[in-house]
Amino acid sequence: MKLTNTYLTLGEHFYQEIEPTPVTSPDLFLWNEALASELSVSEQIKNRASHYFSGNERLEGSQPIAQAYAGHQFGSYNPQLGDGRAHLLGDTKNLSGKIQEIQLKGSGPTRYSRRGDGRCALGPAVREFIMSQAMHSLGVPTTKALAVVTTGEKVWRQSSENGAVVTRVASSHLRVGTFQYIAALDDKHKLEQLLEFAIERHYPQLSQHEQKALAFLDCVIKAQIKTVVEWMRVGFIHGVMNTDNTTISGETIDYGPCAMMGKYHPLTVFSSIDRDGRYSFGNQPWIMQWNMARLAESLITLVDDDADKAVSMLEPYINGFAEQLKVAYYQMMYDKLGLIAQPKREFVDKLLTRMQELELDYTQTFAELTQSLAPVPMEALNTENIKALGDVYDEWLSLVTTQPQADTREIMRKSNPLVIPRNHHIESVISQCELTGKPESAIAILKVLTSPYHENSETKHYQDAGDDNDKYYQTFCGT
Repeated sequence: MKLTNTYLTLGEHFYQEIEPTPVTSPDLFLWNEALASELSVSEQIKNRASHYFSGNERLEGSQPIAQAYAGHQFGSYNPQLGDGRAHLLGDTKNLSGKIQEIQLKGSGPTRYSRRGDGRCALGPAVREFIMSQAMHSLGVPTTKALAVVTTGEKVWRQSSENGAVVTRVASSHLRVGTFQYIAALDDKHKLEQLLEFAIERHYPQLSQHEQKALAFLDCVIKAQIKTVVEWMRVGFIHGVMNTDNTTISGETIDYGPCAMMGKYHPLTVFSSIDRDGRYSFGNQPWIMQWNMARLAESLITLVDDDADKAVSMLEPYINGFAEQLKVAYYQMMYDKLGLIAQPKREFVDKLLTRMQELELDYTQTFAELTQSLAPVPMEALNTENIKALGDVYDEWLSLVTTQPQADTREIMRKSNPLVIPRNHHIESVISQCELTGKPESAIAILKVLTSPYHENSETKHYQDAGDDNDKYYQTFCGT
């Protein structure tokens, strides 16, 4: 794996060139061998992985930078955020020929640190490693984690914790906030540069488009709708959907305060800093629309010299978000319910309302519906949730029994995971990693989470909803 850093072509306004801060005693804690194979990581690099992926040694071709970006955080604009504890080492191509960026998180302070120490604790690093692998295995567009390296140093958060560096891999780290930052410089040439870079990286089919900015916005909106609908499919709650955490690629990024929904309720929120429920489960699609409006604002000068005309050209894309989202969302729900012949939005809404009223577990209910179509006696299955649905279950059964059963089961099987990264299990794993300093609990849960649609001998151990069903559960950003 040899790196280049194509981001450097954009110029110094886009980043700070800065080396990672060396750590005292790097030790490889977690390693993603499947991802390493995709990236053609050599044995020589693997043998010194703790040194390369802590920032103590440079990978060949690496030119470390910290990226600049702005962002709306919980609706309030911050003109300068940037990588306060991360270093983009460079990019390489995977086995499919697609560019992948390699970034260290927790690798030391930069000019964007805002009084932070530039470091990461072991717990958040383990969370990102597990959650990103789980989401990838669930079929959700996401950044990935290659490695977690412990540093042999302490970091102070609520208390003294073990330090770590996590290596994040993404098709790029461009964010809505990147465009906001450059747009605020009031330099059309730099904004054009950024747009061309983003198009070349993510949407090369637009290279000859007459109105690139509009076509680009359209592509980003479609990518984000795809991602947020996948979040809704598996019950994922991001927790901090700021514009600096909204990628241009559509990949899920930043797993700090994320969580998974247990019992179904659209207002479910776990992040300790989301006091008003801005980023609650059911509000995620509309926050994404809001974020896309912020991207549109940053593109105004590239659409037309007349700002009013540019706005009138951009508005249809933002206004059209809702209907695109609804079409994609209901199609996803039809797949979860196996509704091929008679898709009905009213039935989807009725089912979810009943699940909310009865406080039924989201993942378990859909898994039980899937299993209820299996050619085995019902008494052999766990049907606690679907029995509670009563007449709604009977109505669903009447809809799906008119269809080819094998096709229905297969669609539902692919749409409804048997296991998700349950909050209490993730917290237990993190606690064990912190307490013992060993990765075995993380490795064990990953064996199940990387195969979420197929049952193995350990699946049942990680399926339970927990004793209090996350009643008092809270997540924190981990910075």
